[in-house]
Amino acid sequence: MKRIIHALAAVALLAAGCAQKPDVEKVVVAYVTSWTEVMPDPGRVTHVNYAFGHVTDSFDGVRVDNEDRLRSIVALKAQDPALNVLVSVGGWGSGRFSEMASDEASRISFARDCARLVKEFGLDGIDIDWEYPTSSAAGISSSPADTENFTLLMRDLREALGQDKLLTLASVCSARYIDFPAIMPYVDFVNIMSYDMGWAPKHNAPLYRADADGNVSPIVGEHTADEAVKAHLAAGVPACKLVMGMPLYGRGNSETYGGGLDYNELAGPLPGYTEIWDEIARVPYYAAQDGTLHLGFENVRSITEKCSYLLDQGLLGGMYWEYSGDNEEGDLTLTISRLVLGR
Repeated sequence: MKRIIHALAAVALLAAGCAQKPDVEKVVVAYVTSWTEVMPDPGRVTHVNYAFGHVTDSFDGVRVDNEDRLRSIVALKAQDPALNVLVSVGGWGSGRFSEMASDEASRISFARDCARLVKEFGLDGIDIDWEYPTSSAAGISSSPADTENFTLLMRDLREALGQDKLLTLASVCSARYIDFPAIMPYVDFVNIMSYDMGWAPKHNAPLYRADADGNVSPIVGEHTADEAVKAHLAAGVPACKLVMGMPLYGRGNSETYGGGLDYNELAGPLPGYTEIWDEIARVPYYAAQDGTLHLGFENVRSITEKCSYLLDQGLLGGMYWEYSGDNEEGDLTLTISRLVLGR
């Protein structure tokens, strides 16, 4: 069975060829949460991923947080019929995936219930945010068989949703846990979570580790956005199915910056601290007098750099977590829309 799945995946990748096509329309995916009230502007995005849905306690269906808010998001399609609205199932700490995916009957029932949800709410598809197959880091159950069962889940979801609905997923920056060549025939694109890659005193979402001369930033942690993209390409995801994630928030020292701040909460460095631009990592940060990073965050300059990067790499588009993190002026979301979509 596994050899057959890989053979089909190889054929699909050979047939894709869309990474080189100049006429492929770019996407901007915004995660919008159930617990916030800010309504996304359809003019700034092509896709909204509503966070979150969850695998039911019986392992055979899906339930959605705050269904009234989901309906209000879907109603935005009246303003822009081209807007795509998906429910993202999962999120950090959302479990029961392993149990559901390991049993054929439960897996098929879950897939069919996702299709029911799409039809009932007038959605355009489903986004799977299982964090992560084979890992219990988020306090959820896991199994060594999760990766193979994830492939079967994608297959069953595609069968249940049909070919005219979207099936996407969120992937960790390291590109671990998922057999990408095996799932490529079933998914429309992959959203890379290229953020939460470091906490103070390291950057949250650096773009690069080193510059063209080989100089390395000393405050870059285990991953960078550039490395995340390259890891997914090496893992078998074509550029035309890759969407690079960007945070509309910063991660910081809990004693000085409360662990993190949304972009709309930034008010400049604290007294005695300084804002610094990392010329190598291409992101800003607030530093103490000794140079230690206390908050790594995004601004218009860093978001502009990331948008230019994803365009230069021929990626499908950009994604961000999450819409309400921007300020009222829309500094970051409008920058992404203008650069990626030309709006």
